[in-house]
Amino acid sequence: YQEIEKEAIEVFVNMSPDFMKQTVVDVFSETDKEILKLVKAADKISALIKCVEEINMGNREFLAAEKSVRKAVEKINLPEVKIFMKEFMPAFSLTLDEQA
Repeated sequence: YQEIEKEAIEVFVNMSPDFMKQTVVDVFSETDKEILKLVKAADKISALIKCVEEINMGNREFLAAEKSVRKAVEKINLPEVKIFMKEFMPAFSLTLDEQA
């Protein structure tokens, strides 16, 4: 996975506008571990949201993945993740009528 991640970062950097390239490198740099933790946490949360959306559309194939990813997200010990899960994640399970 580390090799795939490294290649993905390289592609992302190459696709970024010149004025953003260094910022992108810095964000994914091993030297800025705090930002890297947040980026990885956001990636896991994004995967969880995708699972919830698929389940809401009736795709039961995502049930096991949702449980697994949710457990992984719940293990992340970052206050930002705890706040997101408490304040925002429940809305992804609501219908459009319930969100209004």
